[in-house]
Amino acid sequence: MTEQGVVGSWDRARWLWLAALAGGISYFAAVYMRLDGPTIWAWKASGVGLLAIWAAVNARGGDGRLIAAVLVFGALGDWLLDAVGMLSGAAAFATGHLIAIILYLRNRRPRLTWSQKLLAWLLVPLALVIAWGLTRGAEPALMGAAIAYTGGVAIMAATAWTSRFPRYRTGIGAMAFLASDLFIFAGEGGTLSKDVTLWLVWPLYFGGQALIAWGVVSTLAKEARG
Repeated sequence: MTEQGVVGSWDRARWLWLAALAGGISYFAAVYMRLDGPTIWAWKASGVGLLAIWAAVNARGGDGRLIAAVLVFGALGDWLLDAVGMLSGAAAFATGHLIAIILYLRNRRPRLTWSQKLLAWLLVPLALVIAWGLTRGAEPALMGAAIAYTGGVAIMAATAWTSRFPRYRTGIGAMAFLASDLFIFAGEGGTLSKDVTLWLVWPLYFGGQALIAWGVVSTLAKEARG
């Protein structure tokens, strides 16, 4: 199948994909200007929310519905973080990570190189150590929550990396998601200035979500088309 054919096989409702990118990329303006309010919260959730709708439109089976659900909880988490609070947002994201882990374990790569196995095994403990280092000067409750949450994100990233979905889309996207959370903790813990993390967190997060969605949806839809 040609590259054009591959793209066409999973490109239902291309306008939703483009709208998702427009929503997610443009939201950085709100981040930079530190805007807030109900309209801004909806803007924040629009990028991943539209990715979720796009994934659902392209879903052709259980795994397609799982990735759509992952993105739904991501969009919900985006909104809840600002509209309600960090704990509610983190709970939504944690639910999405659990669904993603199930998806990736259902789609494990048959064979892994030793370097791929090593990265998967080292990722979780390394991420936990980094989260501890970034928040050890913060309140104990924040440090404990950051470490616990990081464990879930790291497991998600490790299983994404070892799944059969494209490593340079879904795998890298999951790693970018993990990095964005670690930069959040760096800002909250005072390790880095929030003036610095402002430039890193949203691009890594939304870029990661878009890559994850692209990798999973394109793979599943291509297979469905045969």
